[in-house]
Amino acid sequence: MTTSNSANLPAAADADGTPGKKLRPGRTNATRQKLFDASMELIGERGAAGVTVDEIAAAAGVSKGTVYYNFGSKSDLIAQLLRHGVDILEARLLSARNDDQDPLTTMEEMIGRAMDFMDEYPSFARLWVSENWRTPSEWQETFTELRGRLLAVVGATIDAVAVVYPVDPAVSRGSLETAIFGACFVVGLDRQTYNPERTREQSVAAIMTSMRGYVVNQHPSRA
Repeated sequence: MTTSNSANLPAAADADGTPGKKLRPGRTNATRQKLFDASMELIGERGAAGVTVDEIAAAAGVSKGTVYYNFGSKSDLIAQLLRHGVDILEARLLSARNDDQDPLTTMEEMIGRAMDFMDEYPSFARLWVSENWRTPSEWQETFTELRGRLLAVVGATIDAVAVVYPVDPAVSRGSLETAIFGACFVVGLDRQTYNPERTREQSVAAIMTSMRGYVVNQHPSRA
């Protein structure tokens, strides 16, 4: 989560909206987390346009002024919310990396961790899907940056697979990483909304079919 440095901030509203007090770092972080949690739930349910700052403040149990103190505007709050979610997801994907294991296994574990993330943060997943492809988007630059970070993690694992296995040269790496990345969101949300009986393993296996199709020979080209 992105946090503010209270040492460099002027006196402003406290967590209860009282002016003229500097927030302690721990208290600031806790307040921002409450705002993240409240806004993620509301925006995930109704979309960014359907939620007001007053509603976010009420759900978080803080004043409207506290929202503006921490984020400046609703637009900035949503941009920070997107960064917060991507920080979590990126860290989980990276934690699946293991140089000593088959890169196909690494990809499978990454997809599994993405499914777990969708289960844990369904509101973030809905926000991402609803706003990411909206044109024009108020957060286009933010989405471009964050999407690039996640695609880079997926793409690096695809490259690792291509080092170990013979792969189909007709398949664009960029298209494949986008297909896997997008499928994680779509399959994860579809499972929650329409197919709750579908298991995590079934979802992961379905997404992995595109990766296994990229590999033209399941026997590694080197040890």
